[in-house]
Amino acid sequence: QVQLVESGGGLVQAGGSLRLSCAASGRTLSTWAMGWFRQAPGKEREFVAVISSSSANYADSVKGRFTISRDNGKNTVYLQMNSLKPEDTAVYYCKASRDSIRRTYWGQGTQVTVSP
Repeated sequence: QVQLVESGGGLVQAGGSLRLSCAASGRTLSTWAMGWFRQAPGKEREFVAVISSSSANYADSVKGRFTISRDNGKNTVYLQMNSLKPEDTAVYYCKASRDSIRRTYWGQGTQVTVSP
């Protein structure tokens, strides 16, 4: 069993920055893909960013503004969010996945609100 706990969400004005953290417990996730998704009110959950041992990828809507990183020693993944826009307002969810064993885990989510 893997547990993921997000933190760092909050209220920020447009143009500001936040850094989200996702701390994992239960097992070492250094070989897993770690990602961030978000869900705005009335909308479907959408992909934001993902990082594996070999690459990182971003949604077009956040490319150049958000940076995903990981600290394997702390079993933690981060999402640095700069130049925030009101349309970034959503609940942000951490995801851990390993295709080889067909396992996916989700965190409980953290609210990010960007005011105009």
